[in-house]
Amino acid sequence: MINIGIIGGSGYTAGELIRILMFHPNATLDFVYSTTNAGKPLSVAHHDLMGDIEMNFTDTVNPNVNVVFLCLGHGKSKSFLEQNQFASHTKIIDLGNDFRLIKDKEFDNKSFVYGLPELNKAVIKNAQFIANPGCFATAIQLALLPLAKNEMLTTDVHINATTGSTGAGVSPSETTHFSWRSNNMSHYKAFEHQHLGEINQSVNQLQADYTNELIFVPNRGDFARGIFATLYTTIEENLEDIVAKYEAFYKDQPFVTVTTTGINMKQVVQTNKCIISLMKKGNRLLITSVIDNLTKGASGQAIQNMNLMFGLDETTGLHLKPSGF
Repeated sequence: MINIGIIGGSGYTAGELIRILMFHPNATLDFVYSTTNAGKPLSVAHHDLMGDIEMNFTDTVNPNVNVVFLCLGHGKSKSFLEQNQFASHTKIIDLGNDFRLIKDKEFDNKSFVYGLPELNKAVIKNAQFIANPGCFATAIQLALLPLAKNEMLTTDVHINATTGSTGAGVSPSETTHFSWRSNNMSHYKAFEHQHLGEINQSVNQLQADYTNELIFVPNRGDFARGIFATLYTTIEENLEDIVAKYEAFYKDQPFVTVTTTGINMKQVVQTNKCIISLMKKGNRLLITSVIDNLTKGASGQAIQNMNLMFGLDETTGLHLKPSGF
């Protein structure tokens, strides 16, 4: 059994980790760390766990676990690791953004691998430290990587993506308040979202000469979880050949499905799936990518990475049912 610790246990991504790991056949939870809820049952923060798991939050870290998931606010993982040392064998999966960029991957004699399995699976299998991708970044990269692999990106890519309120984290704010979010929509960080760095990095990993812009407008949606992303760019190749390239790129990737039909977000919510739809009008290619921001965009992908790191089938514990209605 893989002995697991979770740091920052009261947030959405930690709650999602706990829900999935409870039914993972090769995993056991050793501790869930939260200074604000230490000594209290997990169900105090994650109400749906009431009756399912008898475990309390702790403010004590077991440094000898097999793997630790860092579910801290962005920018806080480095300081936590500076103050808390783990055993030399402990694997670390960071769900924050501290180590995602190449310039940040080296830290305290640790070298973090960017944990997008569909791009870096071979390296992830041999890694000890993983920087889990961002949620928008996951949906957008999966939409673009087959084009980059085949050096088909030659013009700007226009991206519009909408995320649920859980993408903003568990701490309440003006734009996550129900009375503001309900029956409402807005964009934020247009053209400068922090995930652009890792998206560009991965695109250039496959197509080094791509220097055009990824023009990204993120939106806040009137729903709790999920990402619906649409991208368009100019591609001369016919749709059948483009679909064939996407299918070839993802043929060994169990969580990615390619289609030419219309798709919707409910097909992936509460799962680790990404569905990509391809349509073409003239020389303009429309790509639609849908994921669950908390699962494939965060905790599910983190467990997928853990499975790969420990030599398990990457789908272990991740056969999850979507909410279809």
